[in-house]
Amino acid sequence: MAITEELSALRDDTLAAIAAAGTTAALEEVRVAVLGKSGTLTGYLRSMGQVPKEERAAVGKAVNEARVAVEEALGARKAVLDAAELDAAMDAAAVDVTLPGRVQQRGTRHLINGIIDEVSEIFLGLGYSVAEGPEVETDYYNFEALNAPADHPSRSMQDTFYVLDRSGDAARVRGESDVLLRTQTSGVQVHCLEDQGLPIYVIAPGKVYRRDVADPSHLPQFHQIEGLVVDEGITFGDLKGTLDYVCKQIFGPERKTRFRAHYFPFTEPSAEVDVSCGICHGEGCRMCKGTGWLEILGCGMVDPNVLEMSGVDPERYSGFAFGMGVERIACLKYNVPDLRMLLEGDMRFLRQF
Repeated sequence: MAITEELSALRDDTLAAIAAAGTTAALEEVRVAVLGKSGTLTGYLRSMGQVPKEERAAVGKAVNEARVAVEEALGARKAVLDAAELDAAMDAAAVDVTLPGRVQQRGTRHLINGIIDEVSEIFLGLGYSVAEGPEVETDYYNFEALNAPADHPSRSMQDTFYVLDRSGDAARVRGESDVLLRTQTSGVQVHCLEDQGLPIYVIAPGKVYRRDVADPSHLPQFHQIEGLVVDEGITFGDLKGTLDYVCKQIFGPERKTRFRAHYFPFTEPSAEVDVSCGICHGEGCRMCKGTGWLEILGCGMVDPNVLEMSGVDPERYSGFAFGMGVERIACLKYNVPDLRMLLEGDMRFLRQF
């Protein structure tokens, strides 16, 4: 078969392949097979030197005509396929504007922060102010100034996170530095007694740390709200009236409170406050362990030693202090069975509040 006939057959086959290509990718394969560096038509162009002189002009003309025909067919077919693929892509990405829109989830305050805000608002309404203090404290403010004896179990390494003090001049407490992560926000009360003028009506919300293993009723890091009142003529009746009002504001006016004698190093007399169970209404259930009551906070009249150590005359002034766990309030108010649920970040749980 003459070379011109071969070129004619190649052109016809290529044009047929171009017409049959259904995608731009298939069309590109045809182009590379014919016009690429190793393409069939390119091979004829490279072998022109081997064509006899008398046939070279006719073969060259046939090669150029075939190349022009193929390139024109490729361009036309590519335009058609590009348009078809664009239409298909637009159809696939089309938005039905008649469909209802997706509702975006709105962020809210975390339940723990919400409880802190709620309790703070109650006390602000009573004329209290909100105080803050350092989370890294000294042994003096966390224990000594609060009348905690040197052998008190809470001061041991098994209960308190002591911090390595590299200052070089820190006193040593049982082989550890006197710097620690505060175990209670009561230290803020001492700072207030030292730095503020009397009378004092403050609450101190914040994080505290203890060497506890996380379980349904304990966390190594949790939140407390401590309160302190120091003024002339403050009595235990003021303490009872204040905390009864606060508990009813938090849990509802139908809830009852009771005070049980207890011991705290920095208050005397001291008490623990219970609130009636909201599930059984005092009848007794699993939540309250059959007692009808749920422990909510500790409180008491400020020990005169604490006032004296902070430069306050206990003969003239008296006061009361209290402390409540924020996570415990959240669990009791919303019947959450496990403290850890508040910190796991499960949005199915958190969106309930």
